Amino acid sequence: MKVLIAEDEPSTRAVLAHTVERLGFPVIQASDGQRAWEILLDNPDIGLLVTDMMMPKLDGRSFIERVRKDPHLATMPVLVVSGVISLNQINDLLEQGASRFLPKPIDLMEFRRYVTALMAQPIAEEHVEEGAEA
Repeated sequence: MKVLIAEDEPSTRAVLAHTVERLGFPVIQASDGQRAWEILLDNPDIGLLVTDMMMPKLDGRSFIERVRKDPHLATMPVLVVSGVISLNQINDLLEQGASRFLPKPIDLMEFRRYVTALMAQPIAEEHVEEGAEA
């Protein structure tokens, strides 16, 4: 399973990607939310979404909302990383469907723990055999 990292800051995206690759997971990177959404739709083997909140074209909140509304993606783990966010906003994100939140500057040891734990979660299969009759 791959990890999709949606982060508009190139150096942060590179550090996160390198960290995930060292854990043994392939990474796909996107510099904005809209591109991340397109990548997510084109790659059914993505098992974890890591997203920033403040991104061009489609912000993290709207991106998570799209993911949770899509029946094929609704159970995908989502790790939000952000530096400009209040405690109330964090709670809102978790209620909206984010699996975990990690503040910036990112503690890479904690980031590794979260990625490892979230990639170990089984993703629920909503429709294992579409069109199959009971």
